[in-house]
Amino acid sequence: MMTIPTSSIVGAGVLVLVASTQAPVAIIEEVTGHPAEAQFMDYVAPGQVIHLGPKDGIVLGYLTSCWRETITGGTVTVGNEQSEVSGGTVTRAKVACDGGKMTLNAETASKSGAMVFRAVPHPGQQRTAARPQFTLYGLSPVIEARSGDAIVIERVDVPGERHEITVGNSALTNGAFLDLAKTNIVLVAGGTYRAKAGTREVVFLIDLDAKPGAGPIAGRLLRLRPAS
Repeated sequence: MMTIPTSSIVGAGVLVLVASTQAPVAIIEEVTGHPAEAQFMDYVAPGQVIHLGPKDGIVLGYLTSCWRETITGGTVTVGNEQSEVSGGTVTRAKVACDGGKMTLNAETASKSGAMVFRAVPHPGQQRTAARPQFTLYGLSPVIEARSGDAIVIERVDVPGERHEITVGNSALTNGAFLDLAKTNIVLVAGGTYRAKAGTREVVFLIDLDAKPGAGPIAGRLLRLRPAS
């Protein structure tokens, strides 16, 4: 059992949704300067406006389109697939991510089958086949979590690999994200895993070309809690 001390993680990690009538489509991966309307690891939704000073900057990772935008200055209006930037500069690059599957709300996910949060079976109940529901492109996921969560990550295609993590409040970035790149937990490329927290679980695949370390958040984000 690994207990993550409250002082052990300072860097990135993301599972609290922004208050919006629309589902979030991007996450703020980096912040420079002191923008009043942008915080590291905030979700943003279409139509949201962020005002940046001349020396302020953000990096937006779009979960739907897999665009990663580096923006400096100006007014940023969040779109469905990319931002509109007025009075500032923006550069874009495509990153590896499973576009759209991590932004669904619980109702949509249950209908589409793209991302399903299944209850842990009762004793004696047969477990469903471990079929990956999405793919991650980093060997150390960024997990949406709550303080006090007991997270279990176990490999299901090959027996033997299992990680148990008890999450302390100070281990979370923005109160909601745990970055396994900061805990020296590295999964195996090509492996299929089940992650569980309480009565919720999700099955995911690590891409064969996944890289170690703190890569783009959009390709490493693992959401354990369905939208409320």
